[in-house]
Amino acid sequence: MHSGERGSQAFGALLRFFRERAAMTQEALGTHVKYSKSQVAMVERGERPPRGEFTEIADTVLGAQGALLAVATKEFTSTGNRPWTDNYLDEERSAASIHSYQNHVVPGLLQTGAYAQAVYASSCFPSLDDEEIDRQVTNRLARQRIFHRKPPPNLGFVVEQSVLTRPLGGPAVLKEQLHHILEMGLLRHVEIQVMPHSRKVHAGLAGPRILLETAERQQLAYIEGHKGGYFVTEQPDLGDLFGRYGILRAQALNPEDSAKLIGQVAKDL
Repeated sequence: MHSGERGSQAFGALLRFFRERAAMTQEALGTHVKYSKSQVAMVERGERPPRGEFTEIADTVLGAQGALLAVATKEFTSTGNRPWTDNYLDEERSAASIHSYQNHVVPGLLQTGAYAQAVYASSCFPSLDDEEIDRQVTNRLARQRIFHRKPPPNLGFVVEQSVLTRPLGGPAVLKEQLHHILEMGLLRHVEIQVMPHSRKVHAGLAGPRILLETAERQQLAYIEGHKGGYFVTEQPDLGDLFGRYGILRAQALNPEDSAKLIGQVAKDL
């Protein structure tokens, strides 16, 4: 396992010590650090690292006087990702199911190397240098090992038809990308659906979202924006997001008709 992908038992034990000394529950600490109770428990067991401002906030609210910060600095190595990205990737690796809606680009888990290269190269402000683009592409493609994980997760994707026609990287790159989507859609545990132009309104107009079910069958929703990403773990917001996604799937083309549309778009390029 790569450095930074796993937590530290030493940090977890120290976190638990200060939390119990402060007579604070895992749920209460989670409220401060924007983690669920189960996520705090995973940090304390050394099963996941603290991400974002977790350590700074926990050190302050638990009165650790810098002890948690010192251990975290020693134990954890940065992956180079944005903190909220690392938080999501921790959950993605072991998820029992992932369902994604995207309306701008092909979902990262379905991207080819050339398409991902075009996505990162299109970042105009700030621009990324070649080494950073290569690193990001490598990391993105490495995530796709999840398709062949045992046991396999259930993976579902709903994408806007406009995503399939935007020629990122040029026609050849897009054509390769569309054929790759069709190939991945043949896997038994993968469903890919297209939201057609003809649908005037649908349940995803509020924007992209990713819904996960953890290995422990806990439901999570992940929303990412320009300034950061966050998990939705509390009701009724969580239930609302899952409910809307169910409607979204019903409004999109079924997987068979979606594959026909994708194939036609690729043929026309």
